[in-house]
Amino acid sequence: MLGIADPWVALAYLLCIISALFCLIWGILKWNKDDPDSEPEDEIRHWAEEEDRVEEEL
Repeated sequence: MLGIADPWVALAYLLCIISALFCLIWGILKWNKDDPDSEPEDEIRHWAEEEDRVEEEL
């Protein structure tokens, strides 16, 4: 198969290609999905206001 005599080496190449395709498909499916770990906009605004207040006090 493609000049590779050892079937284990051929299997390693095949698994690398399959994993790359899997990662590509996974990335396409998950592209621009909402991030569950992202902070809500209200928390970010509250944090920014508190930071501005602390900087003014300094």
